Amino acid sequence: MAGPGNRSVWLALIAFVVIADQLTKWAILSTPAFNAIDCLDVTVTCGRIELSSVFDLSMLWNRGISFGTLQSDGWMRWVLVLATSGIAVAFVYWLLRAERWLTALSLSLVVGGAIGNLIDRIRFGAVVDFLDFSGPWFGAHIGSWPVGFPWVFNIADAAITVGAVLLFLDQFLMSRSSPEGKQGA
Repeated sequence: MAGPGNRSVWLALIAFVVIADQLTKWAILSTPAFNAIDCLDVTVTCGRIELSSVFDLSMLWNRGISFGTLQSDGWMRWVLVLATSGIAVAFVYWLLRAERWLTALSLSLVVGGAIGNLIDRIRFGAVVDFLDFSGPWFGAHIGSWPVGFPWVFNIADAAITVGAVLLFLDQFLMSRSSPEGKQGA
């Protein structure tokens, strides 16, 4: 149960996600090899540090929503800021009323990630992405195509994704095990 006694734990988790996200992004932005600020200009190439055949650090500016969809500049940037802010506020409201610890954990991860990316969008008009697992995983290929994760992401994205999956599981599993969920079956 999230309860009043545990609210500080969930708010601390939100703060932890935001701080971890922003510190890792600061490290990327501060590393000259990534050419991060200059490559805000789409005509300038961002840098990359190859670490292994599976994982690299690749600086990218994500001007869109999840996984680079709905790329936006100009006033659409502020539409995304408002939409993200609204969702974060609604999730905090839900978090403060959550009765299950898994619901609270899930919402804390999503809110922390949303705030981390929101900070970038306000500061730069785009989100700093740098975790790149696009290399072939364990040398696996389908035909001539390497099997890897095709998107570059960050700590905030990871927190949002894990939180969303946990929230889905929490809501799906809890609705299936609750008496109300069994009445319609």
